[in-house]
Amino acid sequence: MADAITSVQLAAFLPKLADVDVWTPALNDAMERFEINTPQRAAAFLAQAAHESTEFGRLVENLNYSAAGLVSTFKRFFPTLESAQPYARQPEKIANYVYAKRLGNGDTATGDGWRYRGRGILQITGRGTYRSTGVVLALPLEDEPERLESPVAAALAAAQFWHANGLNHLADDQNEDNDEEDFVSITRKINGGTAGLTSRQQYWARAKAALGIAAAII
Repeated sequence: MADAITSVQLAAFLPKLADVDVWTPALNDAMERFEINTPQRAAAFLAQAAHESTEFGRLVENLNYSAAGLVSTFKRFFPTLESAQPYARQPEKIANYVYAKRLGNGDTATGDGWRYRGRGILQITGRGTYRSTGVVLALPLEDEPERLESPVAAALAAAQFWHANGLNHLADDQNEDNDEEDFVSITRKINGGTAGLTSRQQYWARAKAALGIAAAII
């Protein structure tokens, strides 16, 4: 990015963000490191990040589901209300069950599901993902998973994911592509589907306006 985002721009994008002066350098350092270095890339990244983290206010996965919520969210594991009831409103028990033997985690008895539940802006999940992300960032995330609850590590992990998944290229404004379709593709890479697409698009419009490029992307 020719110029880093300023605290004024970030505040214009997210007026309710309390820690603007903390998040501005954390985001700038992460974006510079992982080549989120044009206004178009920055706008798409900030939009997705704001949606995923509830405007940087939620850096730990909320697993406090009701029985109905478990069936809706984790139907593979809880096909009926009856199967979900013993886990309802028990976040640690839920995490250890649904993430057991997945994403590099051990079985339910290890507690890996809870220890390596989603953290950071884009919800890094699973022992294996913490380990691999930590190697790239030179941070001991497997031994100290709570580090992803800090703005600096959370921003770095999100930017690393963004770069590793080719999202800079999708965010680029190119004459031969459709930017709206590319933004949907970015959403799929992050979400696995298009959940919250309208919210993400609204954040994208706000980010472009804050960065002064609202008219540059059609």
